[in-house]
Amino acid sequence: MTKTTGAAGDPPYLRIVAVIRRRITDGELAPGDRVPSTRQIAGEWGVALATATKALTTLRLEGLVEARPRIGTVVAGTAPAAPARRRPSPARDPEQELSLDRIVRTAIEIADAEGLSALSMRGVAARLGVAAMSTYRYVPSKEDLVLHMADAAFGEESYRADAPEDWRTRVELGARTLWSLYRKHPWLAQLGSLTRPLLVPNLMVHGEWVLGALDGHGLDPTTLFDIHVLLYSHVQGLAVHLEMEAHAEAATGQSEDQWMDSRAPALRELVESGRFPTFSKVVGAFEDGYDLRLDALFEFGLKALLDGLTSIVEGQETVA
Repeated sequence: MTKTTGAAGDPPYLRIVAVIRRRITDGELAPGDRVPSTRQIAGEWGVALATATKALTTLRLEGLVEARPRIGTVVAGTAPAAPARRRPSPARDPEQELSLDRIVRTAIEIADAEGLSALSMRGVAARLGVAAMSTYRYVPSKEDLVLHMADAAFGEESYRADAPEDWRTRVELGARTLWSLYRKHPWLAQLGSLTRPLLVPNLMVHGEWVLGALDGHGLDPTTLFDIHVLLYSHVQGLAVHLEMEAHAEAATGQSEDQWMDSRAPALRELVESGRFPTFSKVVGAFEDGYDLRLDALFEFGLKALLDGLTSIVEGQETVA
């Protein structure tokens, strides 16, 4: 975790602001250079995404940084981004050290930090310090690269051989493992739909785990697979919003809270219209507004699903 240089009594976001402000004023970050994203700040400083967002918002209000569509948050000014400062050692030939694994890992780093839309074969080559066409010797297209990336990312977590015997415990472990991977690599949830699934071996490992947990309970094949798909859709369906929010923040320069604040007049108009009495009653009952927490929603939905499926899996109820 990075140590900040702000005053000891300052809240975390101000200490983060102090460090990035110093990097800018010292010239370490020049106009047009990307500053750490909310995800990078959260990982580097060990803070919540909301705290990271608040730090970037403060820097924007000070006029030090600005959001640029399709790029992210950069140091304010018109100068282009500074060229890469690290150059390969003359004694080292990047072309000879190139491998499929290095290409895939570098591509994952780009997608994690900047989103899948920022990924390109040319950008990966530039990050590796090799000629633009060099990566094509290992992977023929961006589409193929993304498949390799997905397989590598899903393969970062596996399951122990001494698995718990209880089906529900196994399913919970599988769902939470998959959710943790989507949390770590939000772009993963964008790659496949339920109707056109992503067919890579290491995603199948997670599917096999859940199917194995459900097998042996007398379920017919269709019901068993329907349950598997339903559970997967809960995880992936929520995870889709992780990357969508990151894109929206980069494009608009507004955090989730700032965006909602800007829509306050429209919300008030709906509440005061009298057309939606239940909605108005519920929204009006929130003391400090509604805090949409995806992690809590994931856990709440998983419990609700498993509670509802228990009678089917354990043979107390049949599916029509």
